[in-house]
Amino acid sequence: MAAIPELPDWARAPVDDYLMRLASQRNLSVHTLAAYRRDLSQFMAFCDRAGAADIAKIDRSMVRRFLAYLDTRGYARRSVARKASAVRSFFSDQARHGAVEVNPCDRLGTPRRPRTLPHALTGRTVRAILDGLDGLDPVSLRDRALLEVLYATGLRVSELASLQVDTVRDAEFVRVMGKGARERAVPLGVPAREALGRYLAAGRPELASQDAGGALWVGVQGGALGVRGIRRIVRRRAATFPHAFRHSFATHLLEGGADLRVVQELLGHVELGSTQIYTAITREHLKATYKRSHPRA
Repeated sequence: MAAIPELPDWARAPVDDYLMRLASQRNLSVHTLAAYRRDLSQFMAFCDRAGAADIAKIDRSMVRRFLAYLDTRGYARRSVARKASAVRSFFSDQARHGAVEVNPCDRLGTPRRPRTLPHALTGRTVRAILDGLDGLDPVSLRDRALLEVLYATGLRVSELASLQVDTVRDAEFVRVMGKGARERAVPLGVPAREALGRYLAAGRPELASQDAGGALWVGVQGGALGVRGIRRIVRRRAATFPHAFRHSFATHLLEGGADLRVVQELLGHVELGSTQIYTAITREHLKATYKRSHPRA
């Protein structure tokens, strides 16, 4: 794909103001805000080439032509849907603040996202990964504890990286600050607590330098492990990505009979719909088991 163009001069102020409101009102991450800016920059540059010189001059046909342009350029349906959502949210904000009289996205159809199921590891695979980490050196103790906690809690990788020693030592719950500055508590199972205890007793003291501060996870150079470092560990030890453990956590809970609302709370989802995708995974699992096991399936 071509490089994303800069915002035209006439669009810079309204887009910057909009992003500042998003940052203050919704507490979005810098990465999410950057994604909004890229999508809006691409849209505004398209409108600039089409002759627009003011956001009030953008009409519905221009938005439709932009979406058609993305389609002809080979963008994935998911990307087109995301960009359409960014444009729609921007103009809803502008209409609320009186910057446009007519919202060009009103009654505009939404490109449907392809329905894809998250990748979940099987219970057998997770057990094999965790039980295979039986070394007693500091790095092995750290990696076993990290993966045990990841699977036991279903934390996002950013939440996992933020954990502090004082908040998890001898704790039966971990408290994390999730998206939108919403705090939640997630139970820690016995295997995760035991792995953490071994790491804190004989792993972290050997790895940590003064630079680590109170961070729970420490790299081989002695400093706190960040999100990228954790991703590398998960890739090396489990040949997958951290979010696969989050998917597995939710899927295995539902397969075991957990209430959907409980799983929603544990995952830190605001909307139940975000959690309901995991019910599709369990249905697929049931269907596969039925076909494999029933003599007349």
